[in-house]
Amino acid sequence: MKVLVDTCVWSLALRRRKQKTTDEPHVLELQELIKELRVQMIGPIRQEILSGLRSPAQFKVLRDHLRTFPDLELTSTDYERAAELFNFFRATGIQGSNTDFLICAIAERHKFPILTTDADFIRFQKNIHLILHKPRPVETIPQDHLKKQ
Repeated sequence: MKVLVDTCVWSLALRRRKQKTTDEPHVLELQELIKELRVQMIGPIRQEILSGLRSPAQFKVLRDHLRTFPDLELTSTDYERAAELFNFFRATGIQGSNTDFLICAIAERHKFPILTTDADFIRFQKNIHLILHKPRPVETIPQDHLKKQ
C-alpha cells in the first residue's frame, strides 16, 4: 500500500543536516518506503518541499530527485472535500493549512496512510477517519539498509 508522505518528513530527510537526521525514525521510515516503492507524492507537497530554497542549483537538484515520485492526479472532489474539512475544523476551533486538509481528503479517498510528524493530524484524526503511518522499529529494518549512504 502506498503511503502519503507529508512535507515535514521530506524536509527532515532532505533539507536538514544529515548528521542530525540519520537516526530519526521518520527519516528511516521514508528511506524504507522509498526502497519498497510505496511513497505517494502530490503536487502541493512537491511545491512545499521546493519552496524557499536559497539557490537555483539547490532547487534544480532537489526538483530532479523528486521527479522520481510521480504526482497522484487530484480531482475537484479532493479540493471540495479539503474545503469542507477546513470549514468543519475551523467551526470547531481546530486550525490547519489548506495543504493539510487536502492531504486529509486524498488520504480519505484513497485510504492512504499518512507519514507525518505534524501533531495537527492527530487532532484531525479525532473527527475524521485517517490512518497515520508509524515508523517501524529500527530493529525490524535490515541492517544493510541502516548503513550510512
